[in-house]
Amino acid sequence: MLDFFYPRGGWARAFNYVKHRVRRLPDTPEKISRGIWAGVFICFTPLFGLHFVFGAIIARLLRGNIFAALMATFFGNPVTFPPIGWVSITLGSWLLDVPQAKVAGLGEKFADASYDVWHNLFAIFTSERINWRGMQVFYDDVFFPYLVGGLLPGLVTATVSYYLAVPLIRAYQMRRKKVLRAKLDQLNKKKSPVDSNGL
Repeated sequence: MLDFFYPRGGWARAFNYVKHRVRRLPDTPEKISRGIWAGVFICFTPLFGLHFVFGAIIARLLRGNIFAALMATFFGNPVTFPPIGWVSITLGSWLLDVPQAKVAGLGEKFADASYDVWHNLFAIFTSERINWRGMQVFYDDVFFPYLVGGLLPGLVTATVSYYLAVPLIRAYQMRRKKVLRAKLDQLNKKKSPVDSNGL
C-alpha cells in the first residue's frame, strides 16, 4: 500500500522506468503516442480502478499501442490526482450549474457513498432496507460533475502529450537504431579477421 503512494526509489525513478519502457516499445511513434493519448485522457475521469480497462479500450479504438496506454495511466497518481480532481469537479460544476455548496464536503459524500455500498451489500442477506441516498448525492454532486468537467482538460492534456511524444519517441528510436547498428558493425569487424585467417 505504501508503494502506491510513494514507490521504492521515489517518484522520479518510477517515472523514468515508465518513460524508458514506453520508448522501447516495438511500434511506430504515432501508434505508441496514440496509446499515450488514451492513457492520459482516461486519468481525467472518475473511473478509479478501471483506468487500465478503459485506457486499453480507448487505445484499441484509436489503433494505438495498448501497453503504452497502460503505462500512460500512471500519469494519474497520488501527486496528480488532487489537482486533476479539483479542476475537473470545479469545471464540471460550472458547466452543469451545480452550486458550490453542493460540491463542498467531498470526503463526507464519499464516505456516505461507501457506507451505502457496504450497508446494501449486507442488506441483501438481512431484513435491513436498501437505501442508495448517499450514493445518489455522491453521483449528482461529485461523480457526474467530475466526469463532465474532466473531458475538456483530459482532451487538451492528452493531445499535448501526443504531440510531445511523437517527435521524442521518433528521435529515441532513430538514436537507438544508430547505436545498435554501430554495435553490429563493431561485431562484424571483430569477426572478419578471424574468418579471413580461417580461410
